[in-house]
Amino acid sequence: MDEKTTDEVASIFSAAGDSVTVINAEVAKSTLTDEEKATVQRNIDHLEIIKAYKKVDETTSIWGSEDFTAIDAAVTAGKAKLA
Repeated sequence: MDEKTTDEVASIFSAAGDSVTVINAEVAKSTLTDEEKATVQRNIDHLEIIKAYKKVDETTSIWGSEDFTAIDAAVTAGKAKLA
């Protein structure tokens, strides 16, 4: 397996924004259906997996100076909504 290029890392990070958008849209609703709850959970799981990505050495994170503020906030809000 090869190391991810800078462009690949940027693309992964950018795509994570889609999960943030989905979570934030669902969290804004007063109540959630079971299907919506499952959607929130899948997107939380996706973001947590992405944050944990490692380089080929399986120790070093692929992430550098990316700002995870929005991702962390969406995960926290999603978990709170599901609680």
